[in-house]
Amino acid sequence: MATTDHHHHHHHNKYTAATTTPPSPTPTVSSSIQALNTIIQLHFEKTLEKKRSVDLQKKQLFSLYHLFFITVAVIFASQSLSTRLQCRHCWAPIGLLTLAHLVCYVAVAQTLRCINGFKYQRRCHKLTLGVATERLRAVKMRMRDEDGVLGLGDEDFEVGYQEPDEGYFGKFKRNWAMHFGFLIFTYCFMVAFSVVLLCF
Repeated sequence: MATTDHHHHHHHNKYTAATTTPPSPTPTVSSSIQALNTIIQLHFEKTLEKKRSVDLQKKQLFSLYHLFFITVAVIFASQSLSTRLQCRHCWAPIGLLTLAHLVCYVAVAQTLRCINGFKYQRRCHKLTLGVATERLRAVKMRMRDEDGVLGLGDEDFEVGYQEPDEGYFGKFKRNWAMHFGFLIFTYCFMVAFSVVLLCF
């Protein structure tokens, strides 16, 4: 009887050992794929969110310029229609033009800073989204082959936050230069026009 029990116990141990062998890597791979899908979804949503923010700021920039041109038009109309303004009074419209340009300059600078910030963040999310999508595609290709699945490591699923290279900032600098070049040009033109209108 003891021999039978011993044999049964030995058989049970063999059965337990068989059931506790390391599991197939599939559950880990499948959870890692799920994590990649989550990263892709997150960065896709963030890309859209930043695009909406950029569009909103661009509308605000357009409104600023609209208001600026209305102010300038009012100053010009006042100069043109007034019969009392003379050359010695030209400091008044020039002062108003300077103030209008300074206010516009500050507002445009602030709005451009926001636009560039959102554009930069959107670019980072787009780059990260691209890397995550490429990783997922590569993993799925390797999963077609069982040896490929066994060879998958954590590094195959890791996606770091991507940032654009230094050359990307050149676009922002050109954008700033264009806006402020335009403001400086309009200021010089309007001051010259005011002097001509009142003094000649």
